[in-house]
Amino acid sequence: MTGKLTLVPTPVGNLQDMSFRAVETLKNADAVLAENTRNSGILLKHFDIKTNLMSHHKFNEHKTSEKLAQAMHNGAHYALISDAGTPAISDPGYLLVTHCIKYDVTVECLPGPTAFVPALAVSGLPNDSFVFEGFLPHKKGRMKRLKALENEERTIVFYESPYRTVKLLEQLSEILGPERHASVSRELSKKFEETRRGSLSELAAHFKEHKPRGEFVVVVSGEKKHNLEQQ
Repeated sequence: MTGKLTLVPTPVGNLQDMSFRAVETLKNADAVLAENTRNSGILLKHFDIKTNLMSHHKFNEHKTSEKLAQAMHNGAHYALISDAGTPAISDPGYLLVTHCIKYDVTVECLPGPTAFVPALAVSGLPNDSFVFEGFLPHKKGRMKRLKALENEERTIVFYESPYRTVKLLEQLSEILGPERHASVSRELSKKFEETRRGSLSELAAHFKEHKPRGEFVVVVSGEKKHNLEQQ
């Protein structure tokens, strides 16, 4: 009997965002595939989940995904989690999903936390249509990706680490224009959650003065929608 893969979103900060269904799924799975077993072990312990943890991350997924899919084809039920948010969204999972589809394994994804949705919702920028860029390359191909967005009319969403947030804002300011409107959210759902809005140049200056801390979501208005007075 064919098994199943369940993608289980986990809180991006506040543990109270964990759903009852997510907890139940993790308890009943044959194993939990985790991006970082140490971090996930803390989460599972908090919810008294005793299911065996298996390591599944970007450094081993190319070697293990097919074997895992074969095991599920033979009846295993695995749950996949990342360190925070929804698996396969700028996190490991895509490769495993494709192998499961190849082996005709049922794949389901529970609804739950993902960082860009609340950041987009509170940005004050058009969200009827948007482009999700996730994390940009650190070096090679980074500027090419950004320049390809120069004439993008839809709202653009990026993920960025605190170490490169100022760099991203400065590069966006250079390519898209310093007056382009944007919103920067950090520490979503946590005690020090913050969202700042303004032009790209204003936001770059702010985070130069105030050292970025936490994980960031940067939301930038599209080429024809950057003037808030036109909305």
